[in-house]
Amino acid sequence: MRKRFIVTIVCLSVFLGSYAQELANFRRAPIISPEIGEKTVIFRMTAPQAKLVRLYGSWMRSNDSSANMVKDTSGVWTISINKPAAEIYTYNFIVDGLNLNDANNVFVQRDGVRYLSVLLVPGDVTANYFEAGKRGNLRKVWYDSPTIGKNRRMYVYTPYGYETGNESYPVLYLLHGGGGDEDAWSTMGRACQILDNLIEKKLAVPMICVMPNGNPGQVAAKTLLLAETTYDRTDPKFTNLYINSIVKDIIPYVEKNFRAVPKPEARAVAGLSMGGGHTMSVTNEYPGTFAYICPLSMGIRDNQPDIDAKLQGIKKAGYKLYWIGCGSEDFTFAGAKLLDAALTRNGLEHTFNISGGGHTWANWRVYLNTFGKLLFK
Repeated sequence: MRKRFIVTIVCLSVFLGSYAQELANFRRAPIISPEIGEKTVIFRMTAPQAKLVRLYGSWMRSNDSSANMVKDTSGVWTISINKPAAEIYTYNFIVDGLNLNDANNVFVQRDGVRYLSVLLVPGDVTANYFEAGKRGNLRKVWYDSPTIGKNRRMYVYTPYGYETGNESYPVLYLLHGGGGDEDAWSTMGRACQILDNLIEKKLAVPMICVMPNGNPGQVAAKTLLLAETTYDRTDPKFTNLYINSIVKDIIPYVEKNFRAVPKPEARAVAGLSMGGGHTMSVTNEYPGTFAYICPLSMGIRDNQPDIDAKLQGIKKAGYKLYWIGCGSEDFTFAGAKLLDAALTRNGLEHTFNISGGGHTWANWRVYLNTFGKLLFK
């Protein structure tokens, strides 16, 4: 009986010791990463068995610029860096050669088929990337597209006050680039936050913003795991399939199901990269449909045979704004300069906004912040 009592005490002691350790672990302060200070940013990651952990961020030149982290006695790896300039960056940890996201950071964004941890550094440039006081709503809308022959999805932003009022609004059709989908502008582009802030500050007219999926073979983003169709782009019957659907399917749906002003002067179209090409194509083929035209990081080919006739069609139909945005280091810059020259040659008043940098969201978010103030005025 005495031996059983001793064994019971030993087992209880082991249990209490284990419980105490678990309780200590539970009470341990949570790991904060990234921790943004006045002059530094600290990143942390728990990996007690790892031999080498490095940090790579999009503020660095390349993967070769990744920096070593230091492990403490509890297995937490840490690095402190000088705070980058205000911007939205992505980053990851390289753990013994394997790229991993920051498990302690809930702020992630999807870039096509990749999910990336995000660092949002406050400052003047990023002021409109944070949540505004008065926020609109973002809807995921399914609509029929007879032109493409599918039931498809698009995102529709409605400004603050839309649900409680009866006012009608102008519409910005905002098109994504290659590799993106209907989710791109609202996540990587921070379109809702930008529009909310511009509207709240009375810098922009309250507007609806429609963000369609520009891949006609997709019903919606790949994350929905829906079947896709492959189209032969060289087949003439598929030429302009998507831009035809914008005019024939998307605009009629929006103007029937939302309080959208059904007039050209209340429609704007803008897009980046592939979406910039779609912006030019839809306005070239359907002049007079949009009064505000904003191609970003896109241009025309040298000696494009029909460009003068197309631009003359836009000029004759009338428009209010033609705004081009492109970075001086962007691989599309040469084409953007050709577009600028063609517009000048054909007598179309326009703005050619040249920024630094290349083919990046850092530019495209700034462009939306800029031309968004000019629409529907």
